[in-house]
Amino acid sequence: QVQLVESGGGLVQTGGSLRLSCAASGLTFRRYTMGWFRQTPGTEREFVASISPSGLNTYYADSVKGRFTISRGNAKITVYLQMNNLKPEDTAVYYCAARNSFTASIMTHDYDNWGQGTQVTVSS
Repeated sequence: QVQLVESGGGLVQTGGSLRLSCAASGLTFRRYTMGWFRQTPGTEREFVASISPSGLNTYYADSVKGRFTISRGNAKITVYLQMNNLKPEDTAVYYCAARNSFTASIMTHDYDNWGQGTQVTVSS
């Protein structure tokens, strides 16, 4: 059974930083594309970033390029999202997702497994 458990969310001031972690279990991690998505109340879940199984290819939403960095520690079966220069519009619940494919995707329906989410709140 695949499990994804996020951690690292919290309250931070504008311009601050947070590092989210997602611990994965029950899957062959090196075969999975991993992604981060976020969602605010009343809106659809949106793509933030993804990383290929090898870790060599990353993709970002335009809104976070240059501020967020996705990485993966294959030995620890964990994916990270380093978030710098945070803005109030980054406030959301952040979800980790796993896609059993080598092909990248920004679409929520392409991901097979999801974590429970972690709240990130950026105060102005």
